[in-house]
Amino acid sequence: MQTTVSKPITFEGVGLHTGLRSRLTVLPANINFGICFKRTDIQTKAKYIPAALENVVESQLCTRLENSDGVSVSTIEHLMAALVGCGVNNVLLEIDGPEVPILDGSALVFVKEILKTGIKLQKQPLKAIRILKTVEYKQKLAWAKFEPSINSKMSFSIEFAEEAIGTQSKTLDMSNGSFVRELCDSRTFCRYSEVEAMRTKGLALGGSYENAVVVDGNNILSPGGLRHFDEPVRHKMLDALGDLALAKYPIIGHYVGYRAGHGITHGLLRNLFSDKSNFEIFSCDKETIDNLPGTGVKLSEVCKAI
Repeated sequence: MQTTVSKPITFEGVGLHTGLRSRLTVLPANINFGICFKRTDIQTKAKYIPAALENVVESQLCTRLENSDGVSVSTIEHLMAALVGCGVNNVLLEIDGPEVPILDGSALVFVKEILKTGIKLQKQPLKAIRILKTVEYKQKLAWAKFEPSINSKMSFSIEFAEEAIGTQSKTLDMSNGSFVRELCDSRTFCRYSEVEAMRTKGLALGGSYENAVVVDGNNILSPGGLRHFDEPVRHKMLDALGDLALAKYPIIGHYVGYRAGHGITHGLLRNLFSDKSNFEIFSCDKETIDNLPGTGVKLSEVCKAI
């Protein structure tokens, strides 16, 4: 069955890149509504931005949506990951600014509040996408692909020169709460050497040691160090799950990413949908629903940030 949140949930904080403070409210929505943003600071009718692949526009270091009237919302990926990771299908997301609050740099706060508030079942069949054959997308050294799989599965590998990150790989069966147990508290990260360059370009204006893991060579500059020894690759998986939610349906298949960022995942989704023989959309039976990422998750399962 489809789901929504049981009552409104509100978050407040600054945006990672704009540095602007905003208020975000997650509201229950009817069946087949999907996930849609509403810019409450926009006075015209052009305030709704569906969270869908066709509304993705090119941006640096985050996922940004823009409707046909040029109204946008950015850095949506952690919130989207929290929604799909908790099994939420239908919500209206009211926000009074151009960027989703970054909070602690992960999806942890979103997940905790969603599960604390509760999820409401809706009497409407849920549809999903099944990957039927291998689909790939590549740019230079970075690439991602879908492969057929019985359950939702994800593999990711990264390589950084900084010793504090280095080479990391991880594979997870995403069924039954792996996201909330393994990934949701993993924070965004960056190299100290890149901070000034990003701010010169108008990026990371709201970034701090409190909402990002900052590394410099072999050193972790953020207080408290890492939450997991492989927190960077876990965060890349978190981002990928949030971007895959733009397909509008759960994806039953194996996502494999190598050095992949937001643009790579978006490109992979476009390649997937460019050929109808790559996939099928089907109504989920009970067994399929029981193995989706957000089915049956509980607040007690949420990974604990150190």
